[in-house]
Amino acid sequence: MKLLPVALSVAALLSSPLAMAKTVNAVASFSILGDIVKEVGGDHVKVTSLVGPNGDPHSFEPAPRDSKSLAASDVVFVSGLGMEGWMDRLITASGYHGKVVVASQGVDSRQMDEEGKTVTDPHAWNSMANGVIYATNVMNALIAADPEDADYYRQHGGAYIEQLKKLDAWAKQEFSGIPVAKRKVLTSHDAFGYFGKEYNVTFLAPVGFSTESEASASGVASLIKQIKDEKVKTYFIENQTDPRLVKQIAAATGAQPGGELYPESLSGPQGPATTYEKAFTHNVEAIVGSMK
Repeated sequence: MKLLPVALSVAALLSSPLAMAKTVNAVASFSILGDIVKEVGGDHVKVTSLVGPNGDPHSFEPAPRDSKSLAASDVVFVSGLGMEGWMDRLITASGYHGKVVVASQGVDSRQMDEEGKTVTDPHAWNSMANGVIYATNVMNALIAADPEDADYYRQHGGAYIEQLKKLDAWAKQEFSGIPVAKRKVLTSHDAFGYFGKEYNVTFLAPVGFSTESEASASGVASLIKQIKDEKVKTYFIENQTDPRLVKQIAAATGAQPGGELYPESLSGPQGPATTYEKAFTHNVEAIVGSMK
């Protein structure tokens, strides 16, 4: 009978919210998506990003450790829209049989003719309106993976989503003061289509949606002529791409450097784009600044 109070105490401890709190092991395909999962999941989620800061999700080659990360995960997040062409092979190799969440589900995708083929633009998150869709899908997936902590995800994720909505409104306000004729930029590859559509900015690039695409001599010549005709004044390099081609085009057109953008990858810990929110804010401020 003397053991009863101890037993009751243990039972009470085990039934407490602290004891029942679950940590979801999540894998995200690349750093920007990984940050969204981290921000929504908070203390209840441990996130591994396969493609880390300053990495290129197009040309990524998985290592054995990535297979191990998938095998040990509760849920896997991908952007979809053709971004992670290497993911199916990695999932098969890892033996993972859990849920694969496509964060871009519900996005109005963009198509483009590239080398005679119709391809889907995978860079949907660069529009913050789509970022809201990503975060909402992540929140719902975490609730499904860990229903006991559903209220936490709704509160934590909901606050994050409201912050992203404010960033979207802020970006539109920032561009509203720039004449449309000045909203033209040269970048390394075609990663800002959704951004351009959302905020009415024209982006020119020597290569298409994938950094693995190759620019033809005729294509580069046409782009140089277009940049001169449209009087594009600024070029940007991207943290995850080789800047040499865009610099050569800039030299031929007189376009001036505007700095570095972060369309597909966060910066390292000392950089200006350590989170999705910071990357988006940096990109908007740099692009708007170049047009004033």
